[in-house]
Amino acid sequence: MRLGTMELIVILVVVLLIFGPKQLPKLAKMVGNGVGSLKKHVNAQPDWEEEKVEEKKTVEEKKETVIIDAEEKKEETQKA
Repeated sequence: MRLGTMELIVILVVVLLIFGPKQLPKLAKMVGNGVGSLKKHVNAQPDWEEEKVEEKKTVEEKKETVIIDAEEKKEETQKA
């Protein structure tokens, strides 16, 4: 959904009529803080994804270690 210039002007006029010119700066500050908080949390999300990838790598490394250890023990038992 895209808003054109006319739609934005209508929205601003309606907001001005509802809240008045005195409360408009407070409202703008609240909206700005909300958008900033949202951006902060959205940008933090990739960190969680990176941690999941690292956890998967660690699990895969442990699996490989167990497989290698099992193969070594099998070779030792075959030699004996």
